[in-house]
Amino acid sequence: MQKALLIDPGKCTGCRQCEMACSFEKEGVFNPAKSRIRVFDFHTEARFVPYTCTQCEQAWCKTACPVGAITLDARTGAKIVHDNHCVGCKVCTIACPFGTVNYNVDTGKVVKCDLCGGNPACATACPTNAITYIDAEQTGYERMRAWAAKTDNAPVVA
Repeated sequence: MQKALLIDPGKCTGCRQCEMACSFEKEGVFNPAKSRIRVFDFHTEARFVPYTCTQCEQAWCKTACPVGAITLDARTGAKIVHDNHCVGCKVCTIACPFGTVNYNVDTGKVVKCDLCGGNPACATACPTNAITYIDAEQTGYERMRAWAAKTDNAPVVA
């Protein structure tokens, strides 16, 4: 069973625990700048939105890589960057339409979410369950349920 990160911005308090957990898991330091997940702060709207790689089925980053440094982990569905193959050309950062593949200046390689091998540190660290790791087939149900609740009293137009 494939799993996926489900992000509910409505539950995010902006505590940035996900960024700290990710940077510690991946880089061994508590430094949000080294995290593969980012929390966008919309000051004027007083809301926060965690954002990371969506592990696209199409995976433009993987397709664009000229040296084949990004591969599919069949167990988790994550697109993995292999440092030993990455040449740091940044083509994948341009190919990603969501901006979730980033260049690490310290290593000269690119980094992106790899779902922590199936146990995402960001989801584990999130105190409000704004980030959860659930069955991939279930990720759209809450949005469908919310939409259905909004429209259940609306007149049906045939």
